[in-house]
Amino acid sequence: MRIVGLKNHRRWVLAGIAAGVLMFAMPAWARTPSSPGANVYIVSPVHGEVVRSPVRVRFGLQGMGVAPAGVAKPGTGHHHLLIDVERLPPLDRPLPKDANHRHFGGGQTEVWLDLPPGKHTLRLILGDHDHVPHDPPLVSEAITIEVVP
Repeated sequence: MRIVGLKNHRRWVLAGIAAGVLMFAMPAWARTPSSPGANVYIVSPVHGEVVRSPVRVRFGLQGMGVAPAGVAKPGTGHHHLLIDVERLPPLDRPLPKDANHRHFGGGQTEVWLDLPPGKHTLRLILGDHDHVPHDPPLVSEAITIEVVP
């Protein structure tokens, strides 16, 4: 029995494999150095705190400054808040932007979050002017909070 189109199918499979190999072989984004001893952290709420929504989340940064996205100034970056993210995104390329990966490219240092009741994890990552984590990356400890009605 002859399968029609098998030759073309093989070409597509090989093309897909080649594209995957190229994706992993692509150079990482140029990363901006972080300042020695710099630290990013969540000021409030604190780990284990029980809160009501909306929740005020205050960002902390020590040893570096805050600058808006697009501003390439040494020793600066802007905050990215990860909400209920189990695994860190790749730290050698721009951070994703969605409901769980919030960007604060305007240089904001706090946000009011509407979170549903339940337990939530929060974590900060400092990104450079292109939203790429610094080298080495500045990632806060994850905190868990509980939102009650």
